[in-house]
Amino acid sequence: MAPPNADLHPEPKTLTRQAHTLLRHDILSGGLRPGERLRTKDLQSRYQLGLSPLRESLQRLSAEGLVVIDEQRGFSVAPVSLPELKDLTVARIALETSMLSLAIAQGDADWEAEIVAAFHRLSRTPLPSGAHSDEKARQWEQRHRAFHAALVAGCASPWLMRLHDQLVDQTERYRLIRLQNLSRKKPLARDIHSEHEALMNALLDRNEKVATRLIRGHLQATFEATAKWLPAD
Repeated sequence: MAPPNADLHPEPKTLTRQAHTLLRHDILSGGLRPGERLRTKDLQSRYQLGLSPLRESLQRLSAEGLVVIDEQRGFSVAPVSLPELKDLTVARIALETSMLSLAIAQGDADWEAEIVAAFHRLSRTPLPSGAHSDEKARQWEQRHRAFHAALVAGCASPWLMRLHDQLVDQTERYRLIRLQNLSRKKPLARDIHSEHEALMNALLDRNEKVATRLIRGHLQATFEATAKWLPAD
């Protein structure tokens, strides 16, 4: 049985987990911008947490590639760049085409059902633009991520899914830059809904050739739409 005052004095591991969750969320959502200095004093004030859990969580985020450590400058949010986006896109295409091939070969009816359900939820969520609130943008991002995870989940490989999550974390920061630059005056030229629907249908038809071609095109188009908002160097 936990002591009566356990909630008043959380375990160090709990505080580190809390710090990691808060920092990670703010980095991925743009609350902490790419390249921004992460001064521990400011973070203590921002999150009302002690120095030790914050430092531990920053070290973890560094291992995840979301934070960089410099001997002179200390901690900062990992920067974004066009070369890195190119590399991430190549990596995602290589990984997701392999995962889709495995999923088509061994995915079951439950996998198919989850793809349909994830697509339905995403299709009922408006694509965010400058006219939408941050909350609506977050909801679309969550459902978009869930749909892509459902597509590859049939590969039944925890390690591949873990690698996929890590790549998606990194690319989400770039997608956020693109979404922040969308507005009703400059609508998205692509029909994202149709791209997702075509991917779903190719997988349900177990058509590996079409599915892998579509995911390559989908990820490449996302790269091209995002790259124009990044400096060339």
